[in-house]
Parts: sequence; C-alpha cells; structure tokens
Amino acid sequence: MASSSSCDHNKSYKYNVFLSFSGEDTRKIFVDHLYAALDRQSIYTFKDDERLERGKEISEELLQAIEDSRFYIIVFSKRYASSSWCLNELLKIMECIKTNGHTAFPVFYDVDPSDVRKQAGSVGEALATHKNESEVGKWRKALKEAANLFGLDVRNTANGHEAKVIELIVEWVSLKLRPFDMNVDENLIGMERRMQDLDAYLKVGLKDVRIVGIKGMGGAGKTTLARAIFDKISVNFEGKSFVEDVRDKASWLGLEKLQEQVLSDVLNDKSISISGVYDGKNLMRKRLLSKRVLVVLDDVDRRDQLEMLAGDPTWFKPGSRIIITTRDEEVLKEHNMKWIHDVSLLSEEEAIRLFSRHAFGKDVPTLAY
Repeated sequence: MASSSSCDHNKSYKYNVFLSFSGEDTRKIFVDHLYAALDRQSIYTFKDDERLERGKEISEELLQAIEDSRFYIIVFSKRYASSSWCLNELLKIMECIKTNGHTAFPVFYDVDPSDVRKQAGSVGEALATHKNESEVGKWRKALKEAANLFGLDVRNTANGHEAKVIELIVEWVSLKLRPFDMNVDENLIGMERRMQDLDAYLKVGLKDVRIVGIKGMGGAGKTTLARAIFDKISVNFEGKSFVEDVRDKASWLGLEKLQEQVLSDVLNDKSISISGVYDGKNLMRKRLLSKRVLVVLDDVDRRDQLEMLAGDPTWFKPGSRIIITTRDEEVLKEHNMKWIHDVSLLSEEEAIRLFSRHAFGKDVPTLAY
C-alpha cells in the first residue's frame, strides 16, 4: 500500500462515514441500501462509485478519503479478503484508528466473524489467493484486529432482516455523530431543570406515540425549551421537523405550506407540493407512518392547526414524539392531549442570576458595603 501522512486529530472531516466493502459481493444489494439509508439521514458518506471522479488515481483518492472520514463501516463478506484493494483500505483504516482515535464498525455480511478473526473458511480461501507473504502477514493482523472491534453479524441480528440491521447501523452512526458536548448552553438559566421535567413526559425510547403540550405565558421560555429538547433528542428519530411561529405562518402562508414543511423535513424530500389543506392532511396521515419522527409545532393558537398538522396518534409510527407549544391551554385540551407540561417561571435564585448576568456580567451581583 502506498504510504501517506498520518491522520490529523484536529482536522475537520470531509465525510461522516467511509464505506469499505467488496463490490463483487455487496455493492448492488446490502451496501447500496445502507448507503441510501445513511444519505436519507443526511449522513455524508464516501462510497467509491459515488464519490470518485473519472481520470483520477483511485488509490490516492481512496487513501485521502479514509483520512478525511470520521467513522468507518467495514462490510466483511466472503470475497472481501480476495481483493488487495479492500485489504489495503483496511490497513489504512486500522492505521487511522490507532493514530488518532477514529472509530470503525465491522459488519459481517454472510460470513462468520470468527472466520474473519482467524482467516478461516471462505475468508481463508480468499486470502490464500495472494502470494506476497509480507503483505499477507499485515492483512492477517488487520483482519484479526478489525474482527475484534464492536460490530454486528447480519445473520444473527434482527433475525437476519437486513432492513432492520441497516436501521440499527444508521442509529449507531447517528449516536456517534451527536455533538460530544451535549450540555445545555450555560447562558440558558434554569433550562437544564426544565428539560429534565419535560423528559418525564416524553419518555423517549418507549414504543408509544406521545403528543406533548408545553403551555405558558408569552416570554416564559416555551420556544427555547422546545428547541433545546429538540436538539438534545432528535438523534433518536428517523425524521425530524421544527416548525416555528405556527400562529403567524399559518395566517400568511397557509396551513398547506406548513404541511409541506413537515413532510419535506421528515421525509427528506423537497419536491413535496400540497395544493389544499385537506389533501395535505390525508397525505400526512399516509406518509408519516413510515418513520419514527420528532415534530415540534411552536406557538400554536388554534385547534384547526393541530388537526391539520398533528392529527392524532394514529398518524405516526410507534416511538414518535410530537411537541406543541402554546399560550392557550384550551387549544391543547380541545385536542384531547394527554400530556400537558406547564413551563414554570424562573425561581428567585434563577431570576437573580439572570438579572445579574445581564446587568453586571456575572452570576452573583457584587455587594455594596
């Protein structure tokens, strides 16, 4: 394998994921579906037949793409080890893992992990086709190390249902891409406590559908709370949409435009066009069932807005969460909402901290003697 510079720990990554795979085994089946699923979640992925430009030296660009990727998904298959190209990719991947903490996730497709680890069975047969003993020794070590990483065996995961396996892989990548610092902005006084209070209503991870209302007077922090919780939990969902200022936008854009926004966001399809609000309602009821979604409807003030944008729990795939913010509790009650959270005002201590921060630039005011 051609030598290259070591991976730079502090660089910004061009790709979220690099896919390493044997095209002969998996390009048009498993890898094709996996790549499409990652793309739907806006996870920028390098796959050689999607990213390389004609006329370039492929080996150099592949090595650079590995360095420029944050995570690696290695799809081991029966003929993976027969390709020196794949094996040299693997060497580079393992180099980057050791030098700066990149993460690799092995996926064993129609091959036993122990065969990869021990270079036995079909993996051993594929490796035996190579004659350069020096290179084979390096490849054996890389195969063993990669097979010992945390990963999954497609045949023994989700009863072998590939669609579910791909869903699990995408979920893993999404969690890994979550910002490392998930702490609440320290400038948002009291927000961490309010988010914890709302967590008790949302219970993300349960397989029911929950439509949760957040009520409070103007300026109480409903939108800020909804945005903070949206940013925190959105990685757990297959589609997401945050619709701001529903009250104002519904009056000057029309509800059908807001329906378009929700569908376009959660389905990652910007071509959606809705001609009438009732057609949009029917389309939402049909299409939203396909994904576990997180939708926030901010500043709702009329029942018809909820009827056309949130309908009822039967619209949504189990595990979905819908958050509604409003000043008018009656709107939530008219929609028969089961979970309603009242945004509390700042405590005396929090109010003093907020005032002091803006007035004096510090959390605690200076005492005068």
